[in-house]
Amino acid sequence: MKTNFKPVLMCAAAALLTALSGCVGGGAKTSQSADVYDPDAQQIFVGEEIAVAPTTYGKVRGFILRGVYNFRGIPYGAPTGGENRFMPPRPPESWEGVRPAVAYGASAPQTYYDRSPESYGMFVDHWNYDLMSEDCLRLNVWTPALDATKRPVLVWLHGGGYARGNGIEQDSYDGENIARFGDIVYVSINHRLNSFGFSDLSAAGDKYRDSGNVGMLDIIAALEWVNKNIAAFGGDPANVTIMGQSGGGSKVSTIAAMPAAKGLVHKGVALSGNSIAATDKAYARKLGETIIAEAGLTPARVDELQQLPWEEYMAIAERAAARMRQENPGAGRGGFSPVADGINIPEGTFYTSGSAAVPDIPMIFCSTFNEQSPSRNDAELEKITMEGVVERLSATYGDRAGEIVAAYSRQFPDLRPIEVLSFISSNRRNVVRSADTKLAQSSPVWMAWFGFQSPLFDGRQRAFHCADISYWFHNTDLMITHTGGGKAPRDLADKMSSALVAFMRTGDPNTPELPEWPRYTTENGETMVLNTVSEVKNDPDRAARLTLQ
Repeated sequence: MKTNFKPVLMCAAAALLTALSGCVGGGAKTSQSADVYDPDAQQIFVGEEIAVAPTTYGKVRGFILRGVYNFRGIPYGAPTGGENRFMPPRPPESWEGVRPAVAYGASAPQTYYDRSPESYGMFVDHWNYDLMSEDCLRLNVWTPALDATKRPVLVWLHGGGYARGNGIEQDSYDGENIARFGDIVYVSINHRLNSFGFSDLSAAGDKYRDSGNVGMLDIIAALEWVNKNIAAFGGDPANVTIMGQSGGGSKVSTIAAMPAAKGLVHKGVALSGNSIAATDKAYARKLGETIIAEAGLTPARVDELQQLPWEEYMAIAERAAARMRQENPGAGRGGFSPVADGINIPEGTFYTSGSAAVPDIPMIFCSTFNEQSPSRNDAELEKITMEGVVERLSATYGDRAGEIVAAYSRQFPDLRPIEVLSFISSNRRNVVRSADTKLAQSSPVWMAWFGFQSPLFDGRQRAFHCADISYWFHNTDLMITHTGGGKAPRDLADKMSSALVAFMRTGDPNTPELPEWPRYTTENGETMVLNTVSEVKNDPDRAARLTLQ
């Protein structure tokens, strides 16, 4: 079935473009290109013959903002409600005419972060949320031009664990500046999350065989859309980098192990999140059975879950997950995440099978100095003593807490007690483990550690979780509540964005802007420390980190 979209001349209303106010005259037929952007000229262009691109499902019309083409909310899959709930993604319906692509698509069903006026989290991250529905398989494209140039493509996978988030959740996710700076095409996506993306109902029959991984299959569907369509947006389908942060970094790690991704992705960047295995399928299946029981159903009646309002299903699933955590403490991940079903996602440890069926791509792993900043919302913790640090960590490390604190204090003698607490709480054990595991394949690995300290909140944020995103994407003046803005963050962003673009183009992040960045090895732990002065250090926290084993 085809949906008809009549051509409409659209105005740059604030409801659609919150960054700007006012409207552009409907008669505008000219535009600036990204490389000759003039800040004193007309800033936005939209019209009948402006920013129109074909896709396999129909034409879309976006707009040109400051020389960069924007397309928002393009469907790459059908709505996921009703009979499509728990099912692998299906193609969207084709349409006639030109479909407007000027507003971001709905976020997947989820619970919101605190967005109240009193929330410092809202101040710092100013979460971008609007619509929320099961019609959430949408993506956004930023590109310097609609031409035949084969630009490297970056596909951004948002954070929020596997439970929350969307492709434009923070302003640091915006693709305009990195598209212009690197002459690349940037894509961000929404996909199913939490119990809608990862409820393993396979105990109810083969119809639900894939239900535990449909959130990851959504990402595969988006990558297939990129493969088929991105050339029309000036991109190269044979040069696609996936990149994500936090939960998005774990998604990158998982996609890089999925057979369905082979040939669709060519490089990966995992920031502050990584994984080397998916959830045990027995645990995931038991969680699915618990959901069915919590709903008062039998496996024979599981289809009824597809007809519930999404809010009702989410509440049932969360109650079931809480029961599972209570009855099986320490088992599984305690919630909804990718499942090692042996079909879509391999069982066992990623990257180690030697199978030619899985991708083997170059990867960058990066974490921040202060993934956890304990005093961020508690200024009194700035006064903590070393004895207080030991006491605080005893709940996690028991009698070894004193030894661990002493080891970090020796390796980093300039750190204050609160900073020692932060370093230990933010330790690099998992990211190093992931990089070491990835070395089982032949493609190279690079390691980075981001240390630039945010000056906000009296410096208590430090190099916090999410802090580095805006530097990679040249958005430090846009995400000013993360960086503070100004020259120092901008200079580091120049270096990090250059390294990212080099990696996208060649599979190697080396550029003249940074010192020589050697490949990572287990033996030496070569790590690019990204800061006001960036330098390579060999496994800079090894001696202290090993006390955590």
